[in-house]
Amino acid sequence: MNKNLIILTLLAGVIPTLLLGCEQGGTPITSTPEPVPLESAPSESPGTETASGETGTLQIVANGEDFVREGFTSKDGWKIDFNHVYVNLAEVTAYQTDPPYNPESGSQLNPKQQVQLDGVKTVDLTATPENPSPVLAEVPAPAGQYNALSWKMVKGTEGPGAGYSVMMDGTAEKDGQTIPFVLKLDREMAFSCGEFVGDQRKGMVSPGSQGQLEATFHFDHLFGDAGAPADDELNVGALGFEPIAALASGDQVNMTSAELQQSLTTEDYQTLQNLLPSLGHVGEGHCQESTSS
Repeated sequence: MNKNLIILTLLAGVIPTLLLGCEQGGTPITSTPEPVPLESAPSESPGTETASGETGTLQIVANGEDFVREGFTSKDGWKIDFNHVYVNLAEVTAYQTDPPYNPESGSQLNPKQQVQLDGVKTVDLTATPENPSPVLAEVPAPAGQYNALSWKMVKGTEGPGAGYSVMMDGTAEKDGQTIPFVLKLDREMAFSCGEFVGDQRKGMVSPGSQGQLEATFHFDHLFGDAGAPADDELNVGALGFEPIAALASGDQVNMTSAELQQSLTTEDYQTLQNLLPSLGHVGEGHCQESTSS
């Protein structure tokens, strides 16, 4: 065989092998990721795609503020200190919305992305000095600004808050009289809130980093705040603690919603019911309560 022909024949067999080896070396081999547990999986709106790797972590916390953690004085002079304030939260969902959601305008919430926590989260808002804002969950989340938050307050199914959406356990003191109290409220409510309002901006998630959102609860709305002027809108509308103290039996109050309805005056009970939807906030940002039951 011609010497040149032999060389060409050998090259014809070697070159494709070399090319194949280059292709395999330039493409990393990846395995199919295992499914993420439902509680941790981000839920996306239909038609929305997230670029590969553009994810971070979103931490969602509950905050009863210093009114719950440190106590406060009601508008009618009762010094209130809480041992526990349990709330049961379900369907906690963070959103990236466009346009920004304004709960006071009656507009629709239009999510581009959303992350929902699974199950019911029971949290004690009194927290601890080491954990002033109890964490509901830390979940993987597509990068972006989470500028809306929603949740439901539901009746708990286990633990100290079982059967109630809110349970307050504390003491109230005035003029040397101390009244231990437990108030067990079973009203279920649904809150939808816009962007967090406070000293720090919240809800920003960058790739590979952690952002935070906060469900805030304003219990001073129920009892008023002696630290604010008497004619402040907060105090004008608040129930105060005197109507609750007047129900003391054996120097204590331990009542459910049904018992409060029977024992309070019609006007005071209705005031309490009207105030409950004002509990939910995002910092100082307002929420819309959409379910009354």
